[in-house]
Amino acid sequence: MTTATAYASWPQRAENWLDGYGKTGWIAAMILGFIAFWPIGLALLAYMIWGKKMFGTSCRKKISHASIATRSSGNAAFDAYKSDMLRRLEDEQAAFDAFLTRLREAKDKAEFDQFMDENRRKRAQDLPVQE
Repeated sequence: MTTATAYASWPQRAENWLDGYGKTGWIAAMILGFIAFWPIGLALLAYMIWGKKMFGTSCRKKISHASIATRSSGNAAFDAYKSDMLRRLEDEQAAFDAFLTRLREAKDKAEFDQFMDENRRKRAQDLPVQE
């Protein structure tokens, strides 16, 4: 147990424990609360709704990937390697996106050319023969 959780009150420890199980833990606690004594279940439901436990993205706070990528580790060599790797990955992603764009354009052109060839053949067949 960490120092912060050692001095936390029992409701805060219970909340942290339920947060470890995510939404499933909160819903199970609410159901058990309704089974044991309905006001407990109702209180948990109200807390989940107004405490944004039910409709939030997660019970636990998440760290965004962008903040992890820009945060310094304190090691200059690793930070240089990380920024270089991120730049290379961004370049590869841009190159792949350009490749996909060229691929889609080539497919569209092939489909259009096929349509035009079929259309020309149809017109040639529909034209009366001139003698």
